[in-house]
Amino acid sequence: MADNKKTPGTPLPDSDAKPLGKHLGNIIKQIRQQHGLTIAEVSERASISRGMLSKIENGLVSTSLDTLEQLANSLGVTISRLFQGYNQPTGGAQLVKNGQGMEVVRRGTRNGHTYHLLAYDQGPKKLFEPFLITLEDPGEEFPSFEHAGTEFLYMLEGELGYRVGEEVYMLQPGDSLTFRGIIPHRPEVHAKLPIKFLAIIHYDQEESSGDE
Repeated sequence: MADNKKTPGTPLPDSDAKPLGKHLGNIIKQIRQQHGLTIAEVSERASISRGMLSKIENGLVSTSLDTLEQLANSLGVTISRLFQGYNQPTGGAQLVKNGQGMEVVRRGTRNGHTYHLLAYDQGPKKLFEPFLITLEDPGEEFPSFEHAGTEFLYMLEGELGYRVGEEVYMLQPGDSLTFRGIIPHRPEVHAKLPIKFLAIIHYDQEESSGDE
């Protein structure tokens, strides 16, 4: 098997081209220009050649951490400053059009009972999960759910008796209900169909998501 290990300063093949190299090059160039420094001045301070610095700024070569540290020192910034803003979403919002929420199967899902996830791509550790839940089967019975985090329900349509622990709360459009997910809970009384409500689960940093 070919050895794909790259030494510092080697050109990046097309298959290895990553946004990180472009990001680092752009940040280094931006800081250098903000400080009014030339490539020659920075390359001398960082003890690298002008040609190498030019390639780094244009994202044409891979760069070792040692070289990045030298460049950061020569620019008067920390090395973490060079990575600032990398891998952040390009936009500040995620739009899910009406009817396009991803339908998911969770424990307790039956015919006439659907979950539509309204936000995706939250990374390996979820911070929250927003669902649009629809109930249409008057005879459907649910097991009790228990999971990490805090759950918030907001009633949109119909009437529903929702059990949390020993209490059953009757919910009508505009009503909301908040409770700790670890308390056993479930839809219990289908008072008026169809039923639609939002269920938003917020997870604490140290908690992992459960499966309702």
